[in-house]
Amino acid sequence: MMTMAMPDELLARSQFPVFTLYAQKVCLSANAPLCDSLWSFESVPDLALSHFIEEEATRITASRSECVEECMLETSFPCRSITYYNTTKECVMSKVNRNMVGRRPLLDMSIGAVYAEVACVPKLHEMCEFTKLRNKILKTVDAVYKDLETIEECKERCMKASFTCYSFDFMSAGEKICRLSHHSSSTLAHIQEPYLLLDNSTTYERHACYQVSVECRATEMLAHIVTSSIFDGKIYSRDRPQLLQGGRELQHRDPASTFTSNIVIQHHKMIVTSADVGLVLHCHYDIKNQTVTNSLLSGLEVRSDVNRTEFYEETVVDSPNVVMRVTNGTGFDVTTAQVGDNLALRFEITDLGSPYQIFVRHLMATDGQDNSEIMLIDGDGCPTDPTIMQEVVQLNGNGKVLLAPFQAFKFPSSVVVHFRALVMPCLPHCEPVQCHAPGFDGFSRSSDSFGKRKRREVQEADVLVVQSVHITDKFEFPAEQRQENVSVEAQGSCSSFTGVVVAGALFLAAQLVMLMAWSYLWHKKRATKQIDPTPPTPSLYHMGSSASRASSTSYLTD
Repeated sequence: MMTMAMPDELLARSQFPVFTLYAQKVCLSANAPLCDSLWSFESVPDLALSHFIEEEATRITASRSECVEECMLETSFPCRSITYYNTTKECVMSKVNRNMVGRRPLLDMSIGAVYAEVACVPKLHEMCEFTKLRNKILKTVDAVYKDLETIEECKERCMKASFTCYSFDFMSAGEKICRLSHHSSSTLAHIQEPYLLLDNSTTYERHACYQVSVECRATEMLAHIVTSSIFDGKIYSRDRPQLLQGGRELQHRDPASTFTSNIVIQHHKMIVTSADVGLVLHCHYDIKNQTVTNSLLSGLEVRSDVNRTEFYEETVVDSPNVVMRVTNGTGFDVTTAQVGDNLALRFEITDLGSPYQIFVRHLMATDGQDNSEIMLIDGDGCPTDPTIMQEVVQLNGNGKVLLAPFQAFKFPSSVVVHFRALVMPCLPHCEPVQCHAPGFDGFSRSSDSFGKRKRREVQEADVLVVQSVHITDKFEFPAEQRQENVSVEAQGSCSSFTGVVVAGALFLAAQLVMLMAWSYLWHKKRATKQIDPTPPTPSLYHMGSSASRASSTSYLTD
């Protein structure tokens, strides 16, 4: 068993800034399943399951270890976590753990209860997606490997570790050093400052793994997709995002005996985020056998041409001129980005001498086709989903410039994302609103967002600001690459043919000019000579004709 203790309980101040995991030997019965993990379960005190509870599996056990063992022996569902209440001896089970639910609520504070996650559970290791956490590394890890040459070797060590490895870093803690950990952002929410801030470092965190099998039937292709995390999004054809989860429209023929389907697994219900992936599925038919292959593609790219746009308003009292721009982490306007890049909406008063400050509410993102929309900042000025957009903050305490950080996203069926927000001025200062977001670890977190204004005597009008971002999807499916190559080759062939035609026309024109010049000179010379009026004999005429062709040919070649 491994327990995560709070620092003040077991550590002296001189041992900071690490956090400590301590192990305790426990004895399980012979019936408990065996696995390669270095520990049987991990427990966290004073937390209890509040969601995803299997009510029918709740029972009474004598101890926490017995509760964990009951979870391991459960056959009606794959039990992954438990809560044991010491006072009531109640054992509550769940089929999910913290890494599976992501940002969804799972736990609540419960003094005296113990939350535990079982280590011996089925693992998915196929087609795993890793996200980057830049400029920070874990203070405490489970395994360290030296003298590795590439990041791929480090990633392979993570995938093949005896424990379930959820994060790793390479060459961030030292030359050719690979560090592995079973922790992720989801399991460290209750630890204060678990990361060490370090420039030019990167922690790679496993987001989800996918196990894909394809069944090639006589008239259809059936894909079975198993994910390592809870999925409540949608699956659709990349070319037909309106047709969800099935249908003959998901397949197209390429070539005679091969069927291909390019599908997107979208985790959010409305928008494409960095967590989404594309799958290329193929079914090839022949007389003797059938071959099924699948591959994972990632790298959605968002391209946007953002221009500085000014807006105006009609008010009784003059309100400030406000612009909204899309910027990167350093404050510069962006024209190209990838889904998942850290961006920000920047709201700024253009009048340097304006007495106003501003705050933002009713921030909406809409597409440019079927009017799909998502609310990012609500009417109170709080973010609706902090995983997509964070709270609105002042830049360096300046109430005239606000930032709303977010990760680049797109809509599946549109090439344009429109941002629309109400910007409200206030005098003399804007006061932040307290936003409360329940965490999946049971803690309710509050943050300030500039969505509440101070009482004032003058009634100012809202300023509506709008910004459009052009988006180009960059799922590089093989079919698209082939079409691009064919297009390039065809264009090259057309260019070559056009060049030959132009060169031939110029050559013929030059020949015509030379013939006209020769004819003019020949007739002029003939007019100045004394010509015998007696017609030539046939033999002489024949020779003269031959001499004329020879001269003409000689002239043209010279």
